[in-house]
Amino acid sequence: MDFRTLQYFVTVAEELNFTRAAEKLQMSQPPLSNSIRQLEEDLGTQLFIRGKRRLTLTEAGELLLRRSRQILRLSDKTRLDLQSLGSTLTGQIGIGMVEGHAPYYTGQWITDFSREHTQVHYELRNGSGDEILSQLERGLIDIAVIARPYDHERYEGITIGREPWTAIMPKDHRLAKMPGDTIPLRELAGVPLFVPSRASRQQSILRWFADADTEPTIIGSLSNYLDAVALAEAGGAVTIFPATSVGNSTMPNGHIVSKVITDPPKYAEYVLVWKKDEPPRGAALAFTNYVEAEIARQDGSATGLRDSRIETDAGML
Repeated sequence: MDFRTLQYFVTVAEELNFTRAAEKLQMSQPPLSNSIRQLEEDLGTQLFIRGKRRLTLTEAGELLLRRSRQILRLSDKTRLDLQSLGSTLTGQIGIGMVEGHAPYYTGQWITDFSREHTQVHYELRNGSGDEILSQLERGLIDIAVIARPYDHERYEGITIGREPWTAIMPKDHRLAKMPGDTIPLRELAGVPLFVPSRASRQQSILRWFADADTEPTIIGSLSNYLDAVALAEAGGAVTIFPATSVGNSTMPNGHIVSKVITDPPKYAEYVLVWKKDEPPRGAALAFTNYVEAEIARQDGSATGLRDSRIETDAGML
């Protein structure tokens, strides 16, 4: 059992069809079928149940698939680490980002990573969480910075940070005139609200209000914080959105007010994710390893990324 055979097996297991797997591997079908049959003989167990139209993984096949992905990823990492000892890392990394703090995290990583790897290039894409994950599925990007929740069966990820949810409102709104830069959740009951368009976010917000024994008056949804700012500037409804979305230089000054929502607080948690069945390789793998090491180094600092005492989106979903 060698790395090439494991790659053959993983491809067949993902496609569940010898013809499609052979096309993906750019080889003919008979040698591929023979390699899988030889692998089963070497291991002394059946890996696939061969149906008329498609294959089905056996329990042994499921186990080998998980282990093979781990082995191949470790192999890639080892090869990359060895190559980096005596050669220059090159390549292009496609990174997708949602709004909010994601571009700031990504910008800092690229700045630091580029100091050592000057020959690596980057392609950055922005969009909603669903749009970014769609691009990841289609192979248009290598990794993505999104907000929780995400499908843990399909994606693997690293928690990288979080930010509180806020109420964005016109400067003349009665809630804007309340003292302080925070507002209890109950004060938003009965107030016409716009909320993020992502369905999972809306469900989370509904549960947030329910836990406070009240309910929101949602009159619309949006996916872009600029829309929230525009609504507030026009004297429209209050919008619930993550804090950093309005904490940057693109927010107009003097026309809107943003207050952190408390009692109870709620946090948007950011994660760096990639596909489990197609993990990052080459420069993207090196970049991901760098981010993981950097987060591990920062763990336990003032950012409190793993502070389970404060409820996050992940804990509420």
